[in-house]
Amino acid sequence: MPKYLCLLRSQPGQPQPGQMPSPSQMEAMYAQFNAWKDTFQHNIVDLGGKLSDTGKVLTTEGVTDGPFVEAKEVIGGYMILAASTMEEAMEAARHCPGVISPGTSLEIREFNTP
Repeated sequence: MPKYLCLLRSQPGQPQPGQMPSPSQMEAMYAQFNAWKDTFQHNIVDLGGKLSDTGKVLTTEGVTDGPFVEAKEVIGGYMILAASTMEEAMEAARHCPGVISPGTSLEIREFNTP
């Protein structure tokens, strides 16, 4: 079955929510997430995670701090899904709670395997 890399993109310096969720809000969020995992368990290969704000960029010229500050968007997280079609991968990703929100986008790309 084909695999798809899902890259969560957002704008650099995008404001983060000012308050931590309450315990009851956290419980509701985990319930939604666990329901999504149960529904799409056959598609989930790697739930990935949030990426740190810092890193290194390796080129033939050397190593620099990254990601590039001048970028219009930054990659904040990823996950890997398995699906028969791109449409099936998009459907699984679309239903993942908290993935798509104002100011974000999700790039979905199929792994090119021989």
